[in-house]
Amino acid sequence: MARQIAGYEQPVGSTRTLESTSDGPLVRRTVLPGGLRVITERVPGVRSATVGLWVGVGSRDEPPAVAGAAHYLEHLLFKGTANRDARQIAEEIDAVGGEFNAFTAKEHTCFYAQVLDDDLPLAMDLVTDVVFRATCADADVETERSVVLEEISMRDDDAEDLLHETFVGAVLGDHPLGRPVLGTEASIAGMAPAALRGFYRRRYTLPKMVLAVAGNVEHGQVLRLARKALRDKKSSSDTMPARPRAGRARIAGVRKLALHTDDTEQAHVMLGLRSPSRHDGRRFAVSVLNAALGGGMSSRLFQEVRERRGLAYQVYSSVASYADTGVLSVYAGCQPDKLGEVAGVLCEVLGKVAVDGLTDAEVTRAKGQLRGQLVLGLEDTASRMSRIGKNELNYGGYLSVADTVARIDAVTADDVRELAATLLRRPGGVSTAAVVGPYAHADDLPDDLHEVIAS
Repeated sequence: MARQIAGYEQPVGSTRTLESTSDGPLVRRTVLPGGLRVITERVPGVRSATVGLWVGVGSRDEPPAVAGAAHYLEHLLFKGTANRDARQIAEEIDAVGGEFNAFTAKEHTCFYAQVLDDDLPLAMDLVTDVVFRATCADADVETERSVVLEEISMRDDDAEDLLHETFVGAVLGDHPLGRPVLGTEASIAGMAPAALRGFYRRRYTLPKMVLAVAGNVEHGQVLRLARKALRDKKSSSDTMPARPRAGRARIAGVRKLALHTDDTEQAHVMLGLRSPSRHDGRRFAVSVLNAALGGGMSSRLFQEVRERRGLAYQVYSSVASYADTGVLSVYAGCQPDKLGEVAGVLCEVLGKVAVDGLTDAEVTRAKGQLRGQLVLGLEDTASRMSRIGKNELNYGGYLSVADTVARIDAVTADDVRELAATLLRRPGGVSTAAVVGPYAHADDLPDDLHEVIAS
């Protein structure tokens, strides 16, 4: 196997084998002129292929005046290109029984198509046509404006989604990561077509893109199709790929308590704090800690809140890792008159873990859960495409499944104990709380919750 180097350091025009077996290369990367990275994973024995074009542009890249532009643009690119209108795009993918879609996150956008392996040329043509040659016509901007506004309304009708946006906005304050991916009704209603087209031209550049393909594919065929798609893209031939995001986030304007008044049957509460970024050496320990706290039915939170006390039907923890910071949170939905007790129990669990860490048995179960989720999640080509694409975009490199499992296995109870003692060092372990429920004012929230935030 050739020596692995980061994708952003690999010479333009070169190809590297990142993983191989006795039967030949499995994962390969080529850097094309203009800085586009093409990474493929050959998956023997399957009859499908998934193409994903990852763009290192998300909601954190938006100026406040165009908040929600990345997601709005994701919708808009499907409305028509120089070669196809929206109906043709839909008919061509439906005619082969494939799936063609996209999603926008805080740090990236991905356009992907999953098809039978024989239809790989069509999938490549559709994905690259939409991303490289969208027309972004004024009429389409107006049509999709209504669709995006409906999507915002749907989010607002889902108390759990609304809670997550409220919490993230509070814990990350004025930082761009704290803004909703969808934008706001005001920002979407006021966004001009010219602003969207300008965002598209400036941000959607080849050095910020990764073309990831997984399935019954050959790297050479993917390269031929990629070069065909780029034939009319003017760019400097020696342009190198962009380096992964990095740095340290400067967070200001954090709120201890955020309340969104809503006439819900349940009270929804989320507690949490900032956690290490994805570049932090402790990221695998963070994953183990999160799994043990609230990642399954045997987790501390599930056992204590639901099984032992019956205070909530749904309770879990989650972690989001960004280039320069992260967020660890715990959630529960309960009857409004139980909110104070639930918040107290959540903080009690976090506090005990901060002082005592996890048991060896909990760490073992958490690592087993992470291993199983990783391997079982790679049963389809879409998951494999997502894994190689995100790793290349976020880290500039490739980490095999075996290496990832080894990193998980290397986490010890002492590692988690040290992390928890540092991360959850506040009394109760939280810095911010968010609530969605039938409370008109913060003063209407139970005293127990106020005590959690005041501690």
